[in-house]
Amino acid sequence: MRLNEQIKILGRKIILVPYEARHVKKYHEWMSNDTLRQLTASEELTLDEEYEMQMNWRKDDDKLTFIVLDAEIYNRGKDEIAAMVGDTNIFLHRDPDIDQQVAEAEIMIAEPDARGKGFGREAMLLMLKYAQSHLKLDKFQVKIDMDNATSLHLFESFRFVETNRVEVFHEVTLERLITPDWISWLDQQVELRIKRYERNDFQP
Repeated sequence: MRLNEQIKILGRKIILVPYEARHVKKYHEWMSNDTLRQLTASEELTLDEEYEMQMNWRKDDDKLTFIVLDAEIYNRGKDEIAAMVGDTNIFLHRDPDIDQQVAEAEIMIAEPDARGKGFGREAMLLMLKYAQSHLKLDKFQVKIDMDNATSLHLFESFRFVETNRVEVFHEVTLERLITPDWISWLDQQVELRIKRYERNDFQP
């Protein structure tokens, strides 16, 4: 989605930046890990296919993605690749049964040393707030592997509720209607600070 190609979002611990071609090689290395692919329900791609996927993410109107940077590492050396720790995405689709615009959200903290530091929570809150503020949405949805207790707990803390469980796919679906009360709660959790993203100027 071209909506976010010229912006970055500044958090306290992390920075969200658009997914660029220069990020693909490290992202591909992450997704060569069997466990990460299982937890994210991702297919294994070649490096060339990963570059093609990055371009699709940029062009398609139903996909939005950010790379998650560790702000401390980035601010030390202004090196985005060294600071990459994960990504966060949403996929847009319309539920024809209830005529609602749905955003399916995902968060991945791929670097083992970056886990348990609150990066995933802050990145997901910022993504939810950005999407809620800039897109016409009725609800958020997540689909999580039943064994991924960390992600299940994270989205339950965001006031998502379980709506479906499919044993054959080992998958749980949780949803959150975007109501005024929930937007008020979200605003209390996170401050959305947006700045222009310059590809040749990485100063925050």
